[in-house]
Amino acid sequence: MAKIVGGYATSHVPAIGVAIDQAKTEEPYWQPVFAGYEWSRKWIEEVKPDVVFVVYNDHATAFSLELIPTFALGCAAEYAPADEGWGARPVPTVHGHPELAWHIAQSVILDEFDITIVNDMEVDHGLTVPLSLAFGQPHAWPCAVIPLAVNVVQYPPPTGNRCLQFGKAIRKAIESFPHDMRVVVFGTGGMSHQLQAQRAGLINPEFDQRFLDLLVNDPDAAAAIPHVDYLRDAGSEGIELVMWLVMRGALGDDVKELHRHYHVPASNTAVGHLVLEPK
Repeated sequence: MAKIVGGYATSHVPAIGVAIDQAKTEEPYWQPVFAGYEWSRKWIEEVKPDVVFVVYNDHATAFSLELIPTFALGCAAEYAPADEGWGARPVPTVHGHPELAWHIAQSVILDEFDITIVNDMEVDHGLTVPLSLAFGQPHAWPCAVIPLAVNVVQYPPPTGNRCLQFGKAIRKAIESFPHDMRVVVFGTGGMSHQLQAQRAGLINPEFDQRFLDLLVNDPDAAAAIPHVDYLRDAGSEGIELVMWLVMRGALGDDVKELHRHYHVPASNTAVGHLVLEPK
């Protein structure tokens, strides 16, 4: 049977991808950011997942205001890196796992999560930056990837509780898959940041650290944070943190925190990173 062996949460700041692609990771500005991922790079090499399930949000590449799925599960065999306006990132094509993805789709839909199934889409920095942080710059990604795109761009996004409960349904789906494989679930986005209007550049370390603590130790409390609190305390893009709750729900009730990293700033964003292990 398939087994979830870890959870990996990280910000997906596009400038991090640029720093990797342009060999700037050792520059003084960027070195403290990437130093916090050295431990987890070794960890994931040792864990050797067969599949990573990546919860992320699309940034108007696969979807637009014409089509806004709340939860979109990729069931395709591959996903090309998207051109976000300055050319596609020089990263490998992402190869999916259609058999497991369709199994998850069937399981969660029958558990009354009405997702959108996607068989053709490109993936942007929201997915490729976390893969680069975890796996570096390989010629091919070392495992299959199943993408789950969550709408956190156009109001209303899903609640934290809905994301946490969806993660639990994903866990049930993965662990009922009748083939032996190791799965790591990624939650991406955040942490506090705002990209526009009078509060552009907002970062709130106090909110971020409290969220990290709640995510590990009291996910129900983290899931109860209302949209307005994210907006007020973590900026308009802080709502991306609900995607971490999908990952947390997939790990079960109790987890062990293996690694934590927090750095301010990277571009105009607070960078957070956790590695968790189900107990």
